[in-house]
Amino acid sequence: MNTTNILITGANGQLGHEMRNVLSEDQRFNAIFTDVAGEDITPLDITDETAVEQMVADNAIQYIVNCVAFTAVDAAEDDEPTASRLNAEAVGILAHVAKRHGARIVHVSTDYVFDGQACTPYTEDHPTHPQSVYGLTKLNGERLLLKTLANDAIILRTAWLYSPYGKNFVKTMITLGQTKPALKVVFDQVGSPTCAHDLAQAIVTVLSADEWHSGIYHYSNEGVISWYDFTLAIHRLAGITTCDVQPCHSDEFPAKAHRPAYSVLDKTKFKTTYGVTVPYWLDSLEETINSLLATHC
Repeated sequence: MNTTNILITGANGQLGHEMRNVLSEDQRFNAIFTDVAGEDITPLDITDETAVEQMVADNAIQYIVNCVAFTAVDAAEDDEPTASRLNAEAVGILAHVAKRHGARIVHVSTDYVFDGQACTPYTEDHPTHPQSVYGLTKLNGERLLLKTLANDAIILRTAWLYSPYGKNFVKTMITLGQTKPALKVVFDQVGSPTCAHDLAQAIVTVLSADEWHSGIYHYSNEGVISWYDFTLAIHRLAGITTCDVQPCHSDEFPAKAHRPAYSVLDKTKFKTTYGVTVPYWLDSLEETINSLLATHC
């Protein structure tokens, strides 16, 4: 059986970890997991075009899955150069190297490319209008990729990503619920959570499909929920009963970066193109929390 050579960037992140889990025993792929540093990781700085070129050439890479992103939304407001370098310029480097070597790219983007003012789920062709440095730099990355590699690039926009790895809302709310008597959580921001394991599975579906369908797609779990209701579900599934969670408005928690009030992504295009059933957010959340609890028992 012929194997496909894949380069995974950002392998230490939430999605990168799940890509490692999903691909580690999949005999169809020969995956090289890279990040700037880390145990069991091949070092690679994707802002270094020479290093990327050598990695792709030496390993006859056919697909690049880019999981790298500067996701510290508030920090990006104070450090636009770093956010731009990782979210945009590095994507352009990957695109140019891929083009020279005939490779394809699956790139992960974000709901923050929109303004969050819609009242129906965002489709892929909805006008973009980012309201933060993070959203702008991610949109610039999309544009650089499509400008250079339009026919060999797939962009997967996602939202509210969580996993058992790294820092994320689910893990934070469990910790706070176990240590605080009360919490306030915003109820006027709604979206669809995304389990990183499900997103990784979706990417593998793209990589293993019989036909390549370039373009922009949206992927998150099914359903719509506020951060407040999401927190209540997290605490219930984690068995937390001692924390009083109350709803509040976004303006009670002022932040440097604007948060979208509405982050629901329409997944029709992805589901139709790749014939997949997207899991419901609550089912995936339960699986993730059970995994977290089992790990800490």
